Amino acid sequence: MLAGAAAIFGLVMILLGLSFRNRRSSGEEAGQIRVWILGLGLGFPALVLGALLAYGLVIGERLVPRQGVEAVQVSAQARRWEWRFTYADAPALETTGVLHIPAGRPVDIAITTADVIHSFWVPRLAGKLDAIPGHTNTLRLEADAPGTYQGVSAEFSGAGYDGFAFEVVVHDNSGWAAFLRGQPE
Repeated sequence: MLAGAAAIFGLVMILLGLSFRNRRSSGEEAGQIRVWILGLGLGFPALVLGALLAYGLVIGERLVPRQGVEAVQVSAQARRWEWRFTYADAPALETTGVLHIPAGRPVDIAITTADVIHSFWVPRLAGKLDAIPGHTNTLRLEADAPGTYQGVSAEFSGAGYDGFAFEVVVHDNSGWAAFLRGQPE
């Protein structure tokens, strides 16, 4: 990637140099070349990439687990073809294929796997994070409102991975308390 980026950068710099060197062309033609290279060739991509970078940093910052922030702790373990979830607030409670979380509170999910690499992805709540054997990755989720969201494993992990899915059930405060007590809503 570095070599490709360096090649593109070199090409753009050559074009930029040629536009300033090409003073023998008519003034209008040289001016059009400069406008194209400076405005559309450098300015527009820099503006778009800068905006995307700023957006990515702001969104990414919200998803980083932080020390000192009280978050619900959940462990997620993948295995062919299911997710098992355990909850720090109710150690005896385990669910398979359905993750329960409270609305309006950050949830840190410790993601691991018992066999091969899988991925944990709830598109409407957060980005994708891989589950790697022998390693724990932590993802922060925060749902604004109660409801049910679909999650998938978006990493090829063998035949049948395309049906490897789970649900995320987001509870209001009373529903979350009832879930932790092991009582249905």
